[in-house]
Amino acid sequence: MTLASSVLGGDRLALARLLTQVENDSLEGRAALAELFPHTGRAHLIGVTGAPGTGKSSLVNQLALHFRRQDDKRVAIVAVDPSSPFTGGAVLGDRVRMRDLAGDAGVFIRSMASRGSLGGLAQATASVVQVFDAAGYDIVMIETVGAGQSEVDIAGLAHTTIVVEAPGLGDDIQAIKAGILEIADILVVNKADRPGVENTERSLKSMLDLAHPSQRVFRHHGQIMSDSVQAAPRDGMIWIPPIQRTVSTEGTGIAELAGLVAKHAAHLRQSGDWASRERARLEVELDALIRETLMSRFREGVPQKQYDEIVEKVVKRNLSPWEAVKVLMNPHPGPSPRGRGESERSK
Repeated sequence: MTLASSVLGGDRLALARLLTQVENDSLEGRAALAELFPHTGRAHLIGVTGAPGTGKSSLVNQLALHFRRQDDKRVAIVAVDPSSPFTGGAVLGDRVRMRDLAGDAGVFIRSMASRGSLGGLAQATASVVQVFDAAGYDIVMIETVGAGQSEVDIAGLAHTTIVVEAPGLGDDIQAIKAGILEIADILVVNKADRPGVENTERSLKSMLDLAHPSQRVFRHHGQIMSDSVQAAPRDGMIWIPPIQRTVSTEGTGIAELAGLVAKHAAHLRQSGDWASRERARLEVELDALIRETLMSRFREGVPQKQYDEIVEKVVKRNLSPWEAVKVLMNPHPGPSPRGRGESERSK
């Protein structure tokens, strides 16, 4: 029996092994992903992002508990941690904050190292999410590294994006400077028992009022993507991101937040945006795989010595990067049309 078959059969040990294979981008992992792909497309993908110190991990912990106790849904959590500077592995800090979920067979927590990936998402995150989807988890929550301005990549992966803010972190317009307000489907003011929560909420509301409601634009791995529902709403259906106060350490506001998540999922299906986001996500994933494959083939066809020589010329400013690309992509150019003409005239 293959790893993929075992995962479909509910084997947690096989699931853990396959996640490792996928994260390491092994041939076995790729084969399993191909086998599992027809079984995907059913899970609700929820992204949780925000600046460091806003309490994202505690919020994810409480939301997962709610989904388990109140809705009896199977929940998978993908926590993208910063990479260890020594081992390259995940720091695993989120595991410490999610001890309440330990021992629950309906919850699976996977920490991943970002490995220097920008946007708060490791390259293998989308594949890991796909495995959980195929394994039958109803909800997959993706918590990203608190990296601030590059967190918007989550919008290209999740159906529902929760942006977490907190009072007392300094600048009231940090959210708009970080470029993450535009990708929020739900705004959460966590740690709402702290002083200044009214100012934070007021600032967020003001920024939402200033935002143009007819179109939202977000980036996924550097590519600009538009939210089709906002660009062309059906029957006037436009989702205005609600603002929800929470105190995750006490569980305050968690039930209301879970209700907003369910409401947004219903909106996506009614408006047709669920299918639009799935198409956009898979298209970006396909483009990324094509680029990776083409780059691998290119490096295989260019001797390392030649590549190093070209790099050295670029470093010494003897060759521009654009000229270097032309040389590397066309190492043995034929005679130019002008050259052929002159040769023929000389005869």
